[in-house]
Amino acid sequence: MLTLVTGTTGQVGRRFVPRLLSQREPGERIRVLVRDAARGEPFAELGAEVVVGDLRDEEALGRAVAGADAVVNVAASFRGVPDEEAWAVNRDAAVELGRAALAAGVKRFVQVSTGLVYGLGRGRPLTEDDEIRPGGEMWGAYTESKAAAERELLDLAGMEVRVGRLPFVYGDGDPHLAQSLHWAAHWASYQRLQMAHHVDVAQGLLRLLYAPAVARPLYNIADDAPVTALELHRLNGVEPPAGMHTRTDPDPWSGIMSNRRIARDLGFRPIHPSVWAARDAGAL
Repeated sequence: MLTLVTGTTGQVGRRFVPRLLSQREPGERIRVLVRDAARGEPFAELGAEVVVGDLRDEEALGRAVAGADAVVNVAASFRGVPDEEAWAVNRDAAVELGRAALAAGVKRFVQVSTGLVYGLGRGRPLTEDDEIRPGGEMWGAYTESKAAAERELLDLAGMEVRVGRLPFVYGDGDPHLAQSLHWAAHWASYQRLQMAHHVDVAQGLLRLLYAPAVARPLYNIADDAPVTALELHRLNGVEPPAGMHTRTDPDPWSGIMSNRRIARDLGFRPIHPSVWAARDAGAL
């Protein structure tokens, strides 16, 4: 089995690939697509094949997918980029990668997406059967482009597409936990954030990659216990802003995701069921 992984130099990809490589069985090969050869060297040292090229380059895509059996598309353009860039990477490049993979005979395509595609809360944890509803503070080019990529990839006939929707990802030295205060400082003290540690993101993606069959194509990958804005300040060793306790949360279920489907279908159980468990394990 030859698996191609994209987005390997981002926060998720750079932590996922070493875990993928560590679980290889004899005869399995891992290939990574990177734009800079130097940034591919750490993966090569761990045993990965490296293809240098841009995700938006047709020739590079052809070299990357040649002979591959599976693709894990982690690549994403997130905060702080123009809308045009978000659409170009998150939808256009993802769909072109899917088409190139299909043409090359790839059998399985795992698309990494986001729980933000659900938009507004439903008064309960969000499930994969919920329709996408634009709305909420985080709705915009990132989430719209990710939702569009999901739809177009799932429409490709002749290749099995599986989608893993991620919440806020943290751990393994990822600066996201500290960056969460950019938003949490303006929240109500009890406003919650759904999270998943990198080790559990990797666990979920590996299950989507290797499971011989899945009942449905969409899966939330999330921990068991969303964390409050007040707790985020405590985890970061920062005093909460004055008056935080007087604020209200306009949508208490926004972004809160159920992990029941991936648990029942694929046996997923978070290694770090909460950020507090990760802290106690020294895994932040």
